[in-house]
Amino acid sequence: MKYETKKKPGSKEKLLGYKELVITNPQENKGKWKEYLGTEKIHIELGTGRGKFINSLAEQNGEIFHIGIEIKEEVLLNAVEKAHNNSLKNLKFMWTDINNIDEIFDTNEIDRIYINFCDPWPKTRHSRRRLTHRSFLEKYKEILKSDGEIHFKTDNEELFEFSLNEISDSNLKLKDIYLDLYRDKEIETTKTEYEEKFIDLGKKYLV
Repeated sequence: MKYETKKKPGSKEKLLGYKELVITNPQENKGKWKEYLGTEKIHIELGTGRGKFINSLAEQNGEIFHIGIEIKEEVLLNAVEKAHNNSLKNLKFMWTDINNIDEIFDTNEIDRIYINFCDPWPKTRHSRRRLTHRSFLEKYKEILKSDGEIHFKTDNEELFEFSLNEISDSNLKLKDIYLDLYRDKEIETTKTEYEEKFIDLGKKYLV
């Protein structure tokens, strides 16, 4: 999924103005996130976009601290403003590149990683940029606890197949695989803006 948000003058300044929500030097907390956040459980979303998903999770799970990571400041600003308006105390954001995630979190610091509708990078020569490429998965394995989880959603069939193979080759255990998440109406799941936009069109979501 790609956001076509244009550069908006002043977005950076507005974003950094939310000092209580935006972590500006995350590398400084590597190995100390539990103490810094005052929590035992940390969930992160990679590519948090406009933030509906991570804001909803934080509202629903007050005992867990959530961190949304996004590189596009204009998009992230929307997520931060939502959290500010909701007065959420268990949610913060990072404006940073996911490639640096192993420089931000230490071994066994994270309980769960969410990856929702990331850019599929369809050209083969760009496969290493996919967030489910084995080079990323190795970084996730390092920062996740031994019983940690990666929750992945996509509507791109090629990315879905690619991800299954990469996950298997990385010796990660696969479970709860759905070819159509909403075929079972009893499943409760927090939705992103992207899901809500297309769910009424009957699109399938591969998980």
